[in-house]
Amino acid sequence: MSEARLSPTSYVVLGLVETMQPATPYEMKRAAASGVSQIWSLPHTQLYSESARLAKLGYVDEQREPGGRRRRIYRLTPQGSRALDAWRDETTTELYELRDAGLLRLFFGADPRRLAPVQLEAHERKLRAYEELRRSGEGQLPEAARLTLDAGIGHEREYIRFWSGLRGGAER
Repeated sequence: MSEARLSPTSYVVLGLVETMQPATPYEMKRAAASGVSQIWSLPHTQLYSESARLAKLGYVDEQREPGGRRRRIYRLTPQGSRALDAWRDETTTELYELRDAGLLRLFFGADPRRLAPVQLEAHERKLRAYEELRRSGEGQLPEAARLTLDAGIGHEREYIRFWSGLRGGAER
């Protein structure tokens, strides 16, 4: 039997379950909203469907609450743990997929001096949010989360530099 295809969403679910176990899809959705969703766009419905798929494939163990809402509760299986470890050990040359509505408008001819102040404000707001997460998690964040957050801070600072230049009418 061939190995099941695991997607980035699969690894998000496996990583969340590993971190939180036991974990319900709702708990994963809440954790993703304040964590991994800052760097990886993920509709919350995928957390539910992918969790169920991974359970059928044997990567996570699914149990149901005996009463009440009968929520699904997931734990990582040894197979899931091995798959997650192997994925983490792989290096990648893949870069992120840029999906930026402001840049898309700019590409198709939006007035940069009109667009820039709005984009600048949005990126400044995001930078403040990242910096607050960094401050509030000082000494508590795992190194991997801190490093990822630092990358987001750098990204936002570059966007602020870029949109500040366009706001002032600077030629590129």
